[in-house]
Amino acid sequence: QVQLLESGGGLVQPGGSLKLSCAASLSTFRDTAMSWYRQAPGNFRELVATITGPGLPISYSDSVRGRFTISRDNAKNMVYLQMNSLKSEDTAVYHCNRAPSYGPFRSWGQGTQVTVSS
Repeated sequence: QVQLLESGGGLVQPGGSLKLSCAASLSTFRDTAMSWYRQAPGNFRELVATITGPGLPISYSDSVRGRFTISRDNAKNMVYLQMNSLKSEDTAVYHCNRAPSYGPFRSWGQGTQVTVSS
């Protein structure tokens, strides 16, 4: 069973930055496109960013393009999300999982809470 462990969330002021990390226990990690998703209270889960196994191409939702950067380290089975110029509407629980094109794994990690507030 795949295990996904997200970390790095916290409370930050508008305009601030955070870097999220995701550790994936997946033997085929380097061949697996991975994504970051987020879910705010009362909202559906939203796709934030996707990165292919080799690292390119990369895609972002319109709401985060230009502010967030997704990256990965295949040697460490890690995926990262650098978030800059944070806004209150970025407040959500952030999860990593397999990209939608392949379908997320059934088991989700606990996620990491990001709260943007003054």
